[in-house]
Amino acid sequence: MPLVRVSPWATSHAGPPNVASTPTVSMSADLGDLRAFLAASDLTLAGLDAPSPHLHLWIDRDPSGTIVGSTGYESSADGTHALIRSVAVAATVRSRGAGSRLAGHALTQAAAAGADHAWLFSRRSGPFWQKLGFTPADRDALAAALPDAHQVQLFRATGQLAHEVAWSRPLADLRPTTPQEAPVTSDTAARPGS
Repeated sequence: MPLVRVSPWATSHAGPPNVASTPTVSMSADLGDLRAFLAASDLTLAGLDAPSPHLHLWIDRDPSGTIVGSTGYESSADGTHALIRSVAVAATVRSRGAGSRLAGHALTQAAAAGADHAWLFSRRSGPFWQKLGFTPADRDALAAALPDAHQVQLFRATGQLAHEVAWSRPLADLRPTTPQEAPVTSDTAARPGS
């Protein structure tokens, strides 16, 4: 099934700025299901109850309607950085590329929205993220780039930041490209009077 956007932002505002490609669902049931799925996956729920135009989340449901995957990102205030978050896959669909597909969706969406750099916290999935181009990063640099991100605020408030492992990657290779015009050469340049 296609990914469906779950947006805490849409529940109290007109909608998120300029991020398309998937339908937005603002039903509290979807948000509740996502919350339960992330809790069962041992991922943070930070920010799910705080509507923000910077938080972008998607779910993947199987034909029966059960959530089998989730993904998302939270952008910096200026939109140049993205904290990849909430990437989880149900055990029933693991080892089929679902995690890479979900993570790739969040990365592509963040790049399309203008982010130049992606960051994330992960203490146990480093090899997975390295396959997607991430390298170890300084957690304080992540916190400086995304000081308003819900995870960063939570980890600072609880003292957990010092125990987190940060990862990062540039997003230039995922940025949408526009067709380039052919270069003008002496053979193709318009001649006066022709």
